[in-house]
Amino acid sequence: MGTHDDVRPAARLTVLAGPSGAGKDGVTRLVRDRFPGLWLPVPMTTRPRRRYEVDGVHYRFVDRGEFARLRDCGELLEWSDIGAHRYGTPREPVLIRLSAGQPVLLPIDLGGARQIRAAMPSAQLVYLAPSRAEAGAAGREFDATVVNDVLGRAADELVSLLGSSFLTPT
Repeated sequence: MGTHDDVRPAARLTVLAGPSGAGKDGVTRLVRDRFPGLWLPVPMTTRPRRRYEVDGVHYRFVDRGEFARLRDCGELLEWSDIGAHRYGTPREPVLIRLSAGQPVLLPIDLGGARQIRAAMPSAQLVYLAPSRAEAGAAGREFDATVVNDVLGRAADELVSLLGSSFLTPT
């Protein structure tokens, strides 16, 4: 006789992407507050640490040489240049969480989402549209679209896409 864990779907990476101003941070914060078992990767950056930031909590701070080494070795799922600095998502921590059965949510920009699609085709890409009028902009690149016209409703819709069997509060 099987256990509940035998029928639980495999954990997967869900990417939440959208244009600047779509509300990724607000939706992510609300989903994370409701379901602390959901894991968000700590991004890597070459920019200097701000006084209030903690290395490994807010970002993983590295120099340009280390960033380039990690990128060239395939250790980043995605990366981008933003201004004079580089940002990216380390691959290994994401794979560790997924193999442990923990769902992962990665809020990133559209370019990063495209890199994730190439690196991990099994990832679920969700387009966050800032309004109903912009909901069609995602096209066929994304697996689903969430309209952020009402923050709570958008968070609930994202939760339903993540798979509610994972999201029991811890």
